[in-house]
Amino acid sequence: MLEGLIRSFFKTGALAVRLPDGRIVCVGGVTPDTAPVVVRIRNTKTAARILCNPSLGVGEGYMDGGFVVERGSLYDFVEIATANLTAYRKRKARFAWRRRRGNGKREARGNVAHHYDLSGEFFRLFLDEDRQYSCAYFPRPGMSLEEAQAAKKRHIAAKLLLSSGQRVLDIGCGWGGLAITLAQEHGVHVTGITLSEEQFAEARHRAALRGLRREASFHLRDYRDVHGVFDRIVSVGMLEHVGVRDFGAYFGAIARLLTEDGVALVHTIGKSDGAGPNNPWIEKYIFPGGQIPALSEVAPAIERAGLVLTDLEVLRLHYAETLRAWRERFEAHREEVAELYDERFCRMWEFYLCGSEAGFRVGDLVVFQLQLAKRAAAVPLTRDYITDFDRAAGHAPNAIAAE
Repeated sequence: MLEGLIRSFFKTGALAVRLPDGRIVCVGGVTPDTAPVVVRIRNTKTAARILCNPSLGVGEGYMDGGFVVERGSLYDFVEIATANLTAYRKRKARFAWRRRRGNGKREARGNVAHHYDLSGEFFRLFLDEDRQYSCAYFPRPGMSLEEAQAAKKRHIAAKLLLSSGQRVLDIGCGWGGLAITLAQEHGVHVTGITLSEEQFAEARHRAALRGLRREASFHLRDYRDVHGVFDRIVSVGMLEHVGVRDFGAYFGAIARLLTEDGVALVHTIGKSDGAGPNNPWIEKYIFPGGQIPALSEVAPAIERAGLVLTDLEVLRLHYAETLRAWRERFEAHREEVAELYDERFCRMWEFYLCGSEAGFRVGDLVVFQLQLAKRAAAVPLTRDYITDFDRAAGHAPNAIAAE
C-alpha cells in the first residue's frame, strides 16, 4: 500500500524511499545509487501514520525520528513533495468545500499564545534585528534580510499615503517594529494591538526606549474591541489568523474604524489557485485556528463591508526568499534553539520553515497586499506614487533574480 501511494503521488522529481522492511521505492527514473534525494521510513508506526494521512504523518514522523533524510536535505525532499501535492490537487480538481473556520475572542487569544508567546530570545535567533515576522520585500537582487524588511515597511508606508499627525491603527502589531517605524519616520500617531503577551510587553518596551510612548502606543486587545476613528489602518500577517467565518467581522471593523477619506492596507498570505483545506500538520503544531484565504473568499467580505479595493499587489517569490533567510539563520543557531527547547522542537521548526518556503516557491502560496478605502477617490489615480516613494528610498522595484 505504501509503495502504491508513493508511486501514485510522485509524478515529478526524482527520489528514493527506503521502506521499513528495507525495500527501496524509486521514482523519477533513478536508482538508489543515483537518486539525489533518499529518505527512509524507519518503522511501521511511521508508515501507518503516513498511509492514514500523508500531510500529517510525514511531518510527525520527521519530528519523532521515524522519517529521516539520508541523502540531500530536508528542504530538497519537501520541495519535491510540495510540487507534487500542488499538481495532485490540480489533477483531482480543487476542493469544492472546506470548513469555514472562525476564531472567537477566547479562542483567538489561545491560538496566538500557542505560537507568538514562544520565547522572545527564540525569535531573535532567526528574524531580522527589527523582528519583522512577515514577508520581506526584495525589489533588488542580493538584498540582506534587514534591507528587505526595511523595504517592506517603506513599501507599506507608500501605500498608506501617510502625512504627519495622522492617527494609524496597526491590527496585529507584532513586536511593534512597523508601528515604531511609522511613528518615528512619518510623524504619525500609531495605536498597535495584539493578543500576544510577549509581543505586547516587548513592543511597549521598544517604544519607551526610543522615547515614543505617546507616538506609538500598544494595547493587549482584540480587533473587535477597538473603538474610535483612524485615518489609516494597517494589518500585516493578521488575516491568516481570523478565519473565513469571521472575515465579515474583520473587514467590518476596518470599515467602522476608518475615516471617510481613510486608507487601509492589509498584507496577508493567500492561496493563488482557489480555496482549499488547511495543511493538517501546520494547523496542529504551528498555527492552530489559522486559515489561509483565497482571493475569492476575501473579496466578497470586502464588498459586504462597504469597502473599495483600490489596489491589489501579489508578492510571489518574496516570501520564499524571506523564509530561506529565516531557515538559514535558524540552522546557524540550531544548538541555541535546542538549549531553549529540545530536539523535537528543532525538528518541528525545521519542517515548518522548509515546508513554508516550498509552499511559496513551488506551491500555491503568495502574499496579497490589499489597499482599501471607503471612497475610490481616496488614493491617486495611478500607482506612480508608490514607485516614486520607493525610488526616493533607493528601493525602486525590480525583478527578483531567477533561481
